[in-house]
Amino acid sequence: MDEKELQALVTLLDDPDQLIAEEIEHKLLSLGPDIIPALEEYWESAFDPFIQERLERIIHEIQFAQIKNELLVWKMSNSFDLLEGLLIINSYQYPSYNNNLIRVTLEELKREIWIALRYEMTPLEKVSLINHILFDKFGLSGNTHDYHNPQNSFIGRVLESKKGNPLTLSCIYSIVAQKLDIPIFGINLPKHFILSYQNELQPEDDLLFYLNAFNKGQVMQKSDVVSFLRQLNLPLSKEYMLPCDHVTILKRVLRNLMTAYEQNESTSKKLEIETLFRLLDE
Repeated sequence: MDEKELQALVTLLDDPDQLIAEEIEHKLLSLGPDIIPALEEYWESAFDPFIQERLERIIHEIQFAQIKNELLVWKMSNSFDLLEGLLIINSYQYPSYNNNLIRVTLEELKREIWIALRYEMTPLEKVSLINHILFDKFGLSGNTHDYHNPQNSFIGRVLESKKGNPLTLSCIYSIVAQKLDIPIFGINLPKHFILSYQNELQPEDDLLFYLNAFNKGQVMQKSDVVSFLRQLNLPLSKEYMLPCDHVTILKRVLRNLMTAYEQNESTSKKLEIETLFRLLDE
Protein backbone atom coordinates (compact mmCIF):
# COMPACT_ATOMS: atom_id res chain seq x y z
CA MET A 1 0.00 0.00 0.00
CA ASP A 2 1.40 3.39 -0.96
CA GLU A 3 1.61 6.35 1.38
CA LYS A 4 -1.35 8.24 -0.11
CA GLU A 5 -3.66 5.24 0.19
CA LEU A 6 -2.58 4.67 3.79
CA GLN A 7 -3.09 8.33 4.65
CA ALA A 8 -6.57 8.21 3.11
CA LEU A 9 -7.46 5.27 5.35
CA VAL A 10 -6.19 7.03 8.46
CA THR A 11 -8.28 10.13 7.74
CA LEU A 12 -11.39 7.94 7.63
CA LEU A 13 -10.87 6.70 11.19
CA ASP A 14 -13.11 9.50 12.48
CA ASP A 15 -15.87 8.82 9.95
CA PRO A 16 -19.25 9.44 11.65
CA ASP A 17 -20.47 6.13 10.23
CA GLN A 18 -19.29 3.65 12.84
CA LEU A 19 -19.37 0.73 10.41
CA ILE A 20 -17.03 2.52 8.00
CA ALA A 21 -14.66 3.50 10.82
CA GLU A 22 -14.55 -0.10 12.07
CA GLU A 23 -13.96 -1.43 8.57
CA ILE A 24 -11.03 0.98 8.15
CA GLU A 25 -9.64 -0.11 11.50
CA HIS A 26 -9.84 -3.80 10.51
CA LYS A 27 -8.13 -2.99 7.21
CA LEU A 28 -5.25 -1.27 9.01
CA LEU A 29 -4.92 -4.15 11.47
CA SER A 30 -4.69 -6.61 8.58
CA LEU A 31 -1.65 -4.80 7.16
CA GLY A 32 0.49 -5.96 10.07
CA PRO A 33 3.68 -4.64 11.72
CA ASP A 34 5.13 -3.08 8.56
CA ILE A 35 2.78 -0.10 8.78
CA ILE A 36 3.55 0.76 12.43
CA PRO A 37 6.25 3.38 11.63
CA ALA A 38 3.84 5.17 9.28
CA LEU A 39 1.01 5.03 11.84
CA GLU A 40 3.34 6.49 14.48
CA GLU A 41 4.16 9.38 12.12
CA TYR A 42 0.46 10.00 11.55
CA TRP A 43 -0.11 9.97 15.32
CA GLU A 44 2.55 12.66 15.81
CA SER A 45 1.03 14.93 13.16
CA ALA A 46 -2.61 14.34 14.12
CA PHE A 47 -4.32 17.13 16.03
CA ASP A 48 -7.48 15.17 16.72
CA PRO A 49 -7.28 13.29 20.07
CA PHE A 50 -9.92 10.85 18.81
CA ILE A 51 -7.77 9.79 15.84
CA GLN A 52 -4.70 9.62 18.06
CA GLU A 53 -6.53 7.33 20.46
CA ARG A 54 -7.64 5.04 17.62
CA LEU A 55 -4.13 4.96 16.17
CA GLU A 56 -2.71 4.05 19.58
CA ARG A 57 -5.18 1.17 19.86
CA ILE A 58 -4.44 -0.08 16.35
CA ILE A 59 -0.67 0.08 16.88
CA HIS A 60 -1.00 -1.78 20.18
CA GLU A 61 -3.24 -4.46 18.70
CA ILE A 62 -0.81 -5.05 15.83
CA GLN A 63 2.10 -5.27 18.26
CA PHE A 64 0.22 -7.61 20.60
CA ALA A 65 -0.71 -9.90 17.71
CA GLN A 66 2.98 -10.01 16.80
CA ILE A 67 3.93 -10.88 20.39
CA LYS A 68 1.43 -13.75 20.41
CA ASN A 69 2.77 -15.10 17.14
CA GLU A 70 6.40 -14.84 18.27
CA LEU A 71 5.60 -16.56 21.56
CA LEU A 72 3.92 -19.47 19.79
CA VAL A 73 6.85 -19.85 17.40
CA TRP A 74 9.25 -19.73 20.36
CA LYS A 75 7.32 -22.44 22.20
CA MET A 76 7.17 -24.73 19.18
CA SER A 77 10.69 -24.36 17.83
CA ASN A 78 12.93 -22.11 19.91
CA SER A 79 12.20 -22.83 23.57
CA PHE A 80 15.77 -24.06 24.08
CA ASP A 81 16.74 -20.37 24.05
CA LEU A 82 15.58 -18.76 27.30
CA LEU A 83 16.89 -15.31 26.36
CA GLU A 84 14.78 -15.18 23.18
CA GLY A 85 11.67 -15.96 25.22
CA LEU A 86 12.48 -13.20 27.70
CA LEU A 87 13.05 -10.75 24.84
CA ILE A 88 9.55 -11.48 23.53
CA ILE A 89 8.09 -10.72 26.96
CA ASN A 90 10.23 -7.58 27.15
CA SER A 91 8.75 -6.45 23.81
CA TYR A 92 5.24 -6.57 25.29
CA GLN A 93 5.98 -3.58 27.50
CA TYR A 94 8.72 -2.06 25.34
CA PRO A 95 7.88 -2.78 21.67
CA SER A 96 10.54 -0.38 20.37
CA TYR A 97 13.28 -1.60 22.69
CA ASN A 98 16.62 -2.36 21.03
CA ASN A 99 17.09 -6.00 22.04
CA ASN A 100 20.70 -5.87 20.88
CA LEU A 101 21.44 -3.71 23.93
CA ILE A 102 20.36 -6.62 26.13
CA ARG A 103 22.46 -9.10 24.16
CA VAL A 104 25.51 -6.84 24.26
CA THR A 105 25.19 -6.31 28.03
CA LEU A 106 24.98 -10.07 28.66
CA GLU A 107 27.95 -10.70 26.37
CA GLU A 108 29.98 -8.07 28.22
CA LEU A 109 29.17 -9.72 31.56
CA LYS A 110 30.14 -13.09 30.12
CA ARG A 111 33.43 -11.69 28.83
CA GLU A 112 34.34 -10.17 32.21
CA ILE A 113 33.80 -13.51 33.91
CA TRP A 114 35.58 -15.44 31.15
CA ILE A 115 38.72 -13.29 31.51
CA ALA A 116 39.04 -14.27 35.19
CA LEU A 117 37.99 -17.92 34.83
CA ARG A 118 40.61 -20.62 35.42
CA TYR A 119 40.35 -24.26 34.41
CA GLU A 120 41.27 -25.49 37.88
CA MET A 121 38.54 -23.51 39.65
CA THR A 122 36.08 -25.46 41.76
CA PRO A 123 32.31 -24.95 41.28
CA LEU A 124 32.20 -22.78 44.41
CA GLU A 125 35.08 -20.66 43.13
CA LYS A 126 33.31 -20.21 39.79
CA VAL A 127 30.14 -19.14 41.58
CA SER A 128 32.11 -16.73 43.74
CA LEU A 129 33.55 -15.14 40.58
CA ILE A 130 30.13 -14.86 38.90
CA ASN A 131 28.69 -13.33 42.08
CA HIS A 132 31.48 -10.75 42.18
CA ILE A 133 30.96 -9.67 38.56
CA LEU A 134 27.14 -9.66 38.55
CA PHE A 135 26.42 -8.31 42.01
CA ASP A 136 29.48 -6.46 43.29
CA LYS A 137 30.87 -5.02 40.06
CA PHE A 138 27.85 -4.69 37.74
CA GLY A 139 25.52 -3.96 40.67
CA LEU A 140 22.56 -6.29 40.22
CA SER A 141 20.40 -6.61 43.34
CA GLY A 142 16.97 -7.70 44.49
CA ASN A 143 14.28 -5.03 44.41
CA THR A 144 13.20 -5.37 48.02
CA HIS A 145 11.54 -1.94 48.16
CA ASP A 146 9.20 -2.47 45.20
CA TYR A 147 9.05 -6.25 44.92
CA HIS A 148 5.80 -6.51 42.92
CA ASN A 149 6.57 -3.78 40.40
CA PRO A 150 5.93 -5.20 36.88
CA GLN A 151 9.23 -3.66 35.73
CA ASN A 152 11.01 -6.38 37.73
CA SER A 153 9.86 -8.94 35.15
CA PHE A 154 11.27 -7.26 32.02
CA ILE A 155 14.89 -8.22 31.40
CA GLY A 156 15.74 -4.98 29.58
CA ARG A 157 14.47 -2.84 32.44
CA VAL A 158 16.22 -5.00 35.05
CA LEU A 159 19.56 -4.66 33.27
CA GLU A 160 19.03 -0.89 33.14
CA SER A 161 17.86 -0.35 36.72
CA LYS A 162 19.99 -3.27 38.02
CA LYS A 163 17.10 -4.27 40.27
CA GLY A 164 14.80 -7.24 39.78
CA ASN A 165 12.84 -10.06 41.34
CA PRO A 166 14.22 -13.56 42.11
CA LEU A 167 13.09 -14.96 38.75
CA THR A 168 14.56 -12.33 36.43
CA LEU A 169 17.83 -12.15 38.39
CA SER A 170 18.05 -15.95 38.22
CA CYS A 171 17.44 -15.88 34.47
CA ILE A 172 20.23 -13.37 33.92
CA TYR A 173 22.54 -15.41 36.15
CA SER A 174 21.85 -18.73 34.40
CA ILE A 175 22.03 -17.24 30.89
CA VAL A 176 25.46 -15.74 31.56
CA ALA A 177 26.68 -18.93 33.28
CA GLN A 178 25.52 -21.20 30.48
CA LYS A 179 27.26 -18.98 27.91
CA LEU A 180 30.43 -20.02 29.77
CA ASP A 181 29.41 -23.72 29.86
CA ILE A 182 28.88 -23.50 33.61
CA PRO A 183 25.91 -25.80 34.41
CA ILE A 184 23.64 -23.48 36.37
CA PHE A 185 19.90 -23.98 35.83
CA GLY A 186 16.61 -22.66 37.18
CA ILE A 187 14.64 -24.35 39.95
CA ASN A 188 10.91 -23.65 40.04
CA LEU A 189 10.71 -23.45 43.82
CA PRO A 190 7.33 -22.11 44.97
CA LYS A 191 7.33 -18.57 46.36
CA HIS A 192 11.01 -18.04 45.51
CA PHE A 193 12.70 -19.02 42.25
CA ILE A 194 16.29 -20.23 42.75
CA LEU A 195 19.16 -21.84 40.80
CA SER A 196 21.12 -25.06 40.95
CA TYR A 197 24.67 -26.03 40.08
CA GLN A 198 24.61 -29.36 38.28
CA ASN A 199 27.35 -31.94 38.75
CA GLU A 200 29.18 -31.91 35.43
CA LEU A 201 30.39 -35.50 35.84
CA GLN A 202 27.13 -37.09 36.95
CA PRO A 203 23.55 -37.55 35.66
CA GLU A 204 21.33 -34.52 35.24
CA ASP A 205 19.52 -35.01 38.55
CA ASP A 206 22.75 -34.81 40.56
CA LEU A 207 23.02 -31.26 41.90
CA LEU A 208 26.01 -29.98 43.86
CA PHE A 209 24.22 -27.08 45.54
CA TYR A 210 21.59 -24.37 45.07
CA LEU A 211 21.92 -20.59 44.62
CA ASN A 212 19.74 -17.66 45.64
CA ALA A 213 20.24 -14.93 43.01
CA PHE A 214 17.95 -12.57 44.94
CA ASN A 215 20.46 -12.68 47.80
CA LYS A 216 23.57 -12.03 45.68
CA GLY A 217 24.12 -15.66 44.71
CA GLN A 218 24.02 -17.09 48.23
CA VAL A 219 24.92 -20.80 48.21
CA MET A 220 22.25 -23.11 49.62
CA GLN A 221 22.28 -26.82 50.35
CA LYS A 222 19.61 -29.42 49.63
CA SER A 223 18.64 -29.36 53.30
CA ASP A 224 17.75 -25.66 52.97
CA VAL A 225 15.38 -26.40 50.09
CA VAL A 226 13.87 -29.37 51.94
CA SER A 227 13.27 -27.20 54.99
CA PHE A 228 11.65 -24.47 52.88
CA LEU A 229 9.28 -26.93 51.22
CA ARG A 230 8.30 -28.45 54.56
CA GLN A 231 7.49 -25.00 55.91
CA LEU A 232 5.08 -24.61 52.99
CA ASN A 233 3.67 -28.12 53.54
CA LEU A 234 4.68 -29.09 50.02
CA PRO A 235 6.00 -32.46 48.81
CA LEU A 236 9.72 -32.98 48.17
CA SER A 237 9.04 -33.56 44.50
CA LYS A 238 11.35 -33.31 41.50
CA GLU A 239 9.17 -30.48 40.21
CA TYR A 240 10.43 -28.28 43.05
CA MET A 241 13.96 -29.59 43.46
CA LEU A 242 15.33 -30.28 39.97
CA PRO A 243 15.92 -27.93 37.01
CA CYS A 244 12.82 -26.86 35.07
CA ASP A 245 12.40 -26.20 31.36
CA HIS A 246 12.26 -22.76 29.76
CA VAL A 247 8.53 -22.87 29.04
CA THR A 248 7.96 -23.29 32.79
CA ILE A 249 10.19 -20.28 33.44
CA LEU A 250 8.34 -18.06 30.97
CA LYS A 251 4.99 -19.13 32.40
CA ARG A 252 6.22 -18.07 35.81
CA VAL A 253 7.36 -14.70 34.42
CA LEU A 254 3.83 -14.22 33.08
CA ARG A 255 2.28 -15.25 36.41
CA ASN A 256 4.40 -12.63 38.15
CA LEU A 257 3.20 -10.03 35.67
CA MET A 258 -0.46 -11.02 36.16
CA THR A 259 -0.04 -10.51 39.90
CA ALA A 260 1.77 -7.21 39.43
CA TYR A 261 -0.83 -5.80 37.02
CA GLU A 262 -3.65 -6.96 39.27
CA GLN A 263 -2.12 -5.08 42.20
CA ASN A 264 -1.62 -2.00 39.99
CA GLU A 265 -5.25 -2.30 38.83
CA SER A 266 -4.09 -2.54 35.21
CA THR A 267 -6.95 -4.78 34.17
CA SER A 268 -6.40 -4.61 30.41
CA LYS A 269 -2.73 -5.55 30.73
CA LYS A 270 -3.55 -8.37 33.13
CA LEU A 271 -6.01 -9.80 30.61
CA GLU A 272 -3.44 -9.61 27.81
CA ILE A 273 -0.82 -11.36 29.94
CA GLU A 274 -3.38 -14.07 30.72
CA THR A 275 -3.80 -14.53 26.95
CA LEU A 276 -0.03 -15.00 26.56
CA PHE A 277 0.00 -17.44 29.47
CA ARG A 278 -2.70 -19.56 27.87
CA LEU A 279 -0.64 -19.78 24.67
CA LEU A 280 2.18 -21.39 26.65
CA ASP A 281 -0.17 -23.50 28.76
CA GLU A 282 -1.87 -25.24 25.82
